Amino acid sequence: MFENKERTDINELGEFGLINHLTTNFKIKNDYSVKGVGDDAAVLDAKGKQTLISTDLLLEGIHFDLAYVPLMHLGYKAVQVNLSDIYAMNGKASQITVSLGLSSKFPLEAVEEIYKGIELACNKYNIDLIGGDTSSSKQGLVISITSIGYADADKVVYRNGAQEHDLLCVSGDLGGAYLGLQILEREKLIYLENPQIQPDLEGKDYIIERQLKPEARMDIVALLEDLNIKPTSMIDVSDGLASEILHLAEQSDKGITIYEEKIPLDPMTYETARELGLDPTVCALSGGEDYELLFTISQEDYKKLKHDVDITVIGHVTDKNSGCKMVSKSEKVHELKAQGWNAFNK
Repeated sequence: MFENKERTDINELGEFGLINHLTTNFKIKNDYSVKGVGDDAAVLDAKGKQTLISTDLLLEGIHFDLAYVPLMHLGYKAVQVNLSDIYAMNGKASQITVSLGLSSKFPLEAVEEIYKGIELACNKYNIDLIGGDTSSSKQGLVISITSIGYADADKVVYRNGAQEHDLLCVSGDLGGAYLGLQILEREKLIYLENPQIQPDLEGKDYIIERQLKPEARMDIVALLEDLNIKPTSMIDVSDGLASEILHLAEQSDKGITIYEEKIPLDPMTYETARELGLDPTVCALSGGEDYELLFTISQEDYKKLKHDVDITVIGHVTDKNSGCKMVSKSEKVHELKAQGWNAFNK
């Protein structure tokens, strides 16, 4: 939780004073943004493009734990979660709105930390903050962000376009965010038992960052454009690889087969999973929060990206009756099941 000797009660500013205080440093960067914060509504000019809109809700105690999530990281991650949905449509994100529900335990200085993270994300990804809302909350911190993006009509990629014999590709590596969460949860329990013991995160920097400060893959969208590749279907890996594969297959009315040996795992992810007695492949399949892009391409496009080390071909699209399968390293065939994040699990 936020600790600071300086504590300014938000009531001293009021709602509009708070919004003005938090957004004064945000400047308009995109031509599409005609009017941002400061009026009854934002004004956008799509300039003949398709408009993409996505929204996500993050709740304290459900989606994040302030025992180990720094507020600045939380603000940054909340933006990334939303931008990832725009990139998964093969679009370019350009604006966000931010709404906060705040309990009385949050002073102004704590909210400023959240907005520092939001501002960092906006600057890095060239995003305009164009509005939002604030309210009191009796249930802890609530963050709701809506992301807006654009794409030419013929460039938008949906989940339902995968064709039989297409190749299934994924960016980056998988399972790291889940293992980072396991390490943070472990250290939290140790701390609760003995507050004198300092967290032991040495050597785990990469997977901790994958959990606390993920990066939406804007670069992959740009890369595909440079390579003149339009995926036939695409989704971001937020709920676990298996779950996302099933979404693509269902929406496209196809089957998908993947190969365990092809699933990209960072060495630290693999070693940490083994250290914790977990199966690295299961962590990749069911862990979630990697925010990589999972997409299908025609076989003709393979030669364009076969040398790119940040994209891995992990399988192919089959007919619907073949279902969704994984061929293990021992060449056994397993049915893929969605065992990742469920927003309504208790």
